[in-house]
Amino acid sequence: MADSLHIPCPQCGAVNRVPADRLEQGPVCGRCKAALIPDKPMEVTDATFHQQVERCGLPVVADFWAGWCQPCQTMAPVVDAAARNLRPNVRVVKVDTERSQQTAARFGIRSIPTIILFRGGQEVDRVSGAMQANQFEPWVRQRVAG
Repeated sequence: MADSLHIPCPQCGAVNRVPADRLEQGPVCGRCKAALIPDKPMEVTDATFHQQVERCGLPVVADFWAGWCQPCQTMAPVVDAAARNLRPNVRVVKVDTERSQQTAARFGIRSIPTIILFRGGQEVDRVSGAMQANQFEPWVRQRVAG
């Protein structure tokens, strides 16, 4: 039997066990039938960060941003495209630092945008400042592979 990954549902929060070799088949939640790996970034909050990021068996890229931040707005389409292009092997989430101040403080977010890559619930790497698409996805792919 193939290795299984625990993937929390973005809708209901139920943790689903998905065989790694079935990720390409578009797994859905056993409870609510929502797509487990959406093709757009998931919004996570102080209340959902632990469940959706730290309990996820997939690598997770978290974009810490704020609505008033111009570089964050510039980077938003890059993050959106990455969610489509990196799935199903990477989950992409967005953390609004204005609404989720506890999570931002916990990870020492001092400038935005800040991108943090998590694997197994642990921070693997981070970068602050806006990146272009030709920088962002290769940065993620290199760190996920490593």
